[in-house]
Amino acid sequence: MATCPECEYDEIDTEEFEEGDRLSCPECGKQLAYLGNDEVDFADDDDDDDLDDDEEEVEEEDDDDEDEDDEEDEELDE
Repeated sequence: MATCPECEYDEIDTEEFEEGDRLSCPECGKQLAYLGNDEVDFADDDDDDDLDDDEEEVEEEDDDDEDEDDEEDEELDE
């Protein structure tokens, strides 16, 4: 059994998990990563956030390109 670092719930069953697996604390719902030897720590959510940020940056760049194309089209029309 492992203990949640957030709420200190000390009955997290880690029997079925392997090192690196993610799980949720049944008490507080915090995302945790199993470190092995009945130890858990906060799951690193930065990996997921980085992907979202990268996707947003690409979308913003696409929007900028479209604005430039519109301006060029307007100039050509004149």
